[in-house]
Amino acid sequence: MRAIANLLTAILIGAWLIAVATLSIQNVTPLAIRFLNLQSVEIPFGVLLTFAVVVGLVVGMVLPIFSSRSPR
Repeated sequence: MRAIANLLTAILIGAWLIAVATLSIQNVTPLAIRFLNLQSVEIPFGVLLTFAVVVGLVVGMVLPIFSSRSPR
């Protein structure tokens, strides 16, 4: 049963990455992010989207490690 869960997880992550790659390839328009008075350099939308997905995946993997600890 665990093998099926791992396979489904891998398929979902793979499909998500394919969707992000497709979206990134079709949107190469450079854009700059503005936050308060700060502005980033112009980078392609696909690079920004890929960076956001990678950060989300890393946070999603690390967060359960910290939340599973029992309080003392």
